[in-house]
Amino acid sequence: MVRIGIIGSNGRMGQAIAQAIADAGLDLAGGVDRDGDVAGLAAKADVLIDFSSPDALEANLDAAVAAKVPMVIGTTGLAERHHWLIDEAAAEIAVLQTGNTSLGVTLLAHLVREAAARLGNDWDIEIVETHHRMKVDAPSGTALLLGEAAAKGRDVTLGDVSDRGRDGITGTREEGHIGFAALRGGTVAGDHTVHFLADNERLALSHMAENRGIFAKGAVKAAQWVREKDAGRYTMPEVLGL
Repeated sequence: MVRIGIIGSNGRMGQAIAQAIADAGLDLAGGVDRDGDVAGLAAKADVLIDFSSPDALEANLDAAVAAKVPMVIGTTGLAERHHWLIDEAAAEIAVLQTGNTSLGVTLLAHLVREAAARLGNDWDIEIVETHHRMKVDAPSGTALLLGEAAAKGRDVTLGDVSDRGRDGITGTREEGHIGFAALRGGTVAGDHTVHFLADNERLALSHMAENRGIFAKGAVKAAQWVREKDAGRYTMPEVLGL
């Protein structure tokens, strides 16, 4: 029986993951939150799922590496330094990091990449996301994941073509850029739409999350998958065989 440990267990996602573990008939090795004993949890888990905070990531990775335990990272708001730390840890353990653990969003990103690769720069790309009023980062990790998918489809770097936070006299839209808009309010679990807009026609690819259970279910599936892998850095599309 797979024993899964949850980092960030007291949060909404942590509680949803605990339920998903039970629904899957797996064992909950335990959970920790802020200032908890991550090393102790890692010692008794077969795999860790981390939905805590960027500030805690380095210590969490250190504990996983010390215990030689694979890890799924769903924490969003990561900076370049965090990705460097993940790369370093992945030299010793299997690490799956993603901006979204939903299987539907994973497939959506694949479709976005395919569409972007086949539609030219005369098709403008705009990504619109809506989340609950308590979300602290924008654009969301999922919106950035979708933006990266579109950029890869066009063989460009997202940072070079990203437009965020338009306000005032912005001038005309620059060809080939990828725009982002973030809406916040209510209790929305997460809605994302990627708009492809050309002269006289539009294409929209969307995903609507009705509750956090879909992310928890995907995280547990990812944990079961990555547990069997050698050291390295992995992604959600690999879980689906994409």
